[in-house]
Amino acid sequence: MPNPFALSRRATHGRGAREAPPNRFEKLHVTWEPEVQAGVAPDGNPDSLPPTIKTSFLRDDTQTIISRNDSPDIGFDVSLNPYRGCEHGCAYCYARPYHEYLGFDAGIDFESKIMVKTRAAELLERELSSKRWKPSPLACSGVTDCYQPVEKELEITRQCLGVLARFCHPVGIITKNHLVTRDIDHLQRLAAVDASAVYLSITTLHPKLAHRLEPRASSPSQRLQAIQQLRQAGIPVGVNVAPIIPGLNDHEIPAILEAAADHGALSASYTVIRLPYAVKDIFAHWLDEHLPGEKEKILGRIRELRGGEKLNDGAFGTRMSGTGAGAKGIKTLFRVSRKRYGLDRKTRPLSTAAFTPPRGRQLELF
Repeated sequence: MPNPFALSRRATHGRGAREAPPNRFEKLHVTWEPEVQAGVAPDGNPDSLPPTIKTSFLRDDTQTIISRNDSPDIGFDVSLNPYRGCEHGCAYCYARPYHEYLGFDAGIDFESKIMVKTRAAELLERELSSKRWKPSPLACSGVTDCYQPVEKELEITRQCLGVLARFCHPVGIITKNHLVTRDIDHLQRLAAVDASAVYLSITTLHPKLAHRLEPRASSPSQRLQAIQQLRQAGIPVGVNVAPIIPGLNDHEIPAILEAAADHGALSASYTVIRLPYAVKDIFAHWLDEHLPGEKEKILGRIRELRGGEKLNDGAFGTRMSGTGAGAKGIKTLFRVSRKRYGLDRKTRPLSTAAFTPPRGRQLELF
């Protein structure tokens, strides 16, 4: 079925999504003429086609920076997200629907309209300094990648890590970007008191597939290099095989774990693909464009993980791993491979023992 919300190839060059699906909270939406969707100017003038979509960075004036989580199947209670939206543009990203709360769409808007929390470090220092704050390992990020491309210029994540290093506050980072190695200095300082750990997400080892699936994230080889550099710097580092997409990359689990182990990873984890709300259609349209012959097989395998009929199931306890024989097969392959490559060892949990708020340091002066 044609996608009535598709943008032209010209307009969406280098993007993971090629559509602007309706926002489920809005009554109005824009559709494009069929010729424009196909990249053909109705009047014969190429200049009348939509121009290449450029990324906009919008100031986010949030008054708090630490988010709380009470989900029983997520391993952290508090998180830090310097950005909303993500220019990496991963076609499968479960976080896309969060952009709808801002009045944007979960497709092209999610990866081209990035909300930037310019006061993140200031807010973080204020919240950690509160007498009410009880230290607990922070996840950075819990939603969108804290090392997406614009971080190289803005350094908001780096500023936040500087605050955490001064406070000796524990943080766990998950990213697809080699840029995390820029901040080895702060991460080393925290690692010295068991207060930092980094996970690199690797979906595939094939550069062409990675570029199509995650168009603006670091290449697989760069992510492996990041694992190696972090380990050499004494920072606990692991690999997150995520998301596992049955029929597309599940067969790569052993190879990804072997490569990660060879580059120094100490541990490994995984999650299976989640396709909430508009993400189902965005990912299906991505398959139409890049793997049309494999589309029904892949979607069918995903449905097997979700009870056989649905492409998504948000139930706690199974949303990250799926159910049924397919989920069991993925779990078994992952566990066997993790053990084979020595990634099943127990790692030291992040510690809050060294946390030192400013008020504690000030008292030491008297």
